[in-house]
Amino acid sequence: MLKKLEDIKKRYEFLSVQLADPAVIADMGTWQRYSKEQSDLTETVEKYNEYCAVEKEMTDAFEMAETETDAEMKKMLLDEGYDCKDRLAKIKDELKILLLPKDKNDERSCILEIRAGTGGEEAALFAAELCRMYQNYCAAHRLRVEEIEISATELGGMKEAIYGVTGASAYKLLKFESGVHRVQRVPATETQGRIHTSAATVAVLPEAEEVEVEINEKDIRIDIFHSGGAGGQNVNKVASAVRITHFPTGIVVTCQDERSQLKNKERAFKVLRSRVYDFYNGQNAKAREENRRSMVGSGDRSERIRTYNFPQSRVTDHRIGLSQYNLDAFIAGDIDSMVEALAIADREAMLASSEE
Repeated sequence: MLKKLEDIKKRYEFLSVQLADPAVIADMGTWQRYSKEQSDLTETVEKYNEYCAVEKEMTDAFEMAETETDAEMKKMLLDEGYDCKDRLAKIKDELKILLLPKDKNDERSCILEIRAGTGGEEAALFAAELCRMYQNYCAAHRLRVEEIEISATELGGMKEAIYGVTGASAYKLLKFESGVHRVQRVPATETQGRIHTSAATVAVLPEAEEVEVEINEKDIRIDIFHSGGAGGQNVNKVASAVRITHFPTGIVVTCQDERSQLKNKERAFKVLRSRVYDFYNGQNAKAREENRRSMVGSGDRSERIRTYNFPQSRVTDHRIGLSQYNLDAFIAGDIDSMVEALAIADREAMLASSEE
């Protein structure tokens, strides 16, 4: 670990020299890339410098204690040395966390997809509640949510909703929400008071840039058709809806919310790039398939990552076995404590894996 930290410090010092070089300053692209890299290394280098300083204090204190003849002074030096030793252990743990591999997608914006699963209209109503929950959560974190494709039901439910979420660390804040969400409650349409179980699926995909995903024209088919649903005369007269099929992956994206065919096409390509990026981001076909299945599943209520139990006002995340009894606040968007608990569990799992 210390060898790796020393290499990081050398790289940081090299970048500092480069950022002061007039030739680099004149090349804005290179300067920005070096500046971003140095910024990413700063916290680790500062913590490593603290480690080295405390280690020197500890060594000096113990060495001085060995030659000290005054008993009181010797005790004081030994106490100082052991105090430094304890601090070193804490700093070392902090350095282990800083050295964990970073998710390269954490700082990206993302695509948020919510779909009704098992449960008919009740599942659609629950999907709509999840939409509102994430919109409120995003608003609290100053993330911008843009509707890309919405398919609503007559009773106010949501068959499918696709949003673009932009802002600092959007993917990092939402990535653990991917999976099947199960709800247990008495539906408004239930006359005998029986508790029903329904499900909705959530998928969070890091947004891909055009330069990262090359989509060849020969690999896609673009269909233009009339929009369905609400829209007045525009629905019947203007063919503005867009469907893009990507043959290599079999991914199909449809966008019809905008009256403008151009805007629908732009939004459809935005979703397509993110889905294709997600598809190819795995190391192999099996990893991609498992990643996608664990994220979305079939929508069956048995494939759950989280349960929202309204009679008990309880929300349980099954991945970490955490239950909270604040369902009203949670479904209103106050999900920070759960997101933080999932992030901590993920970090601890990574730490355990790195020490094996």
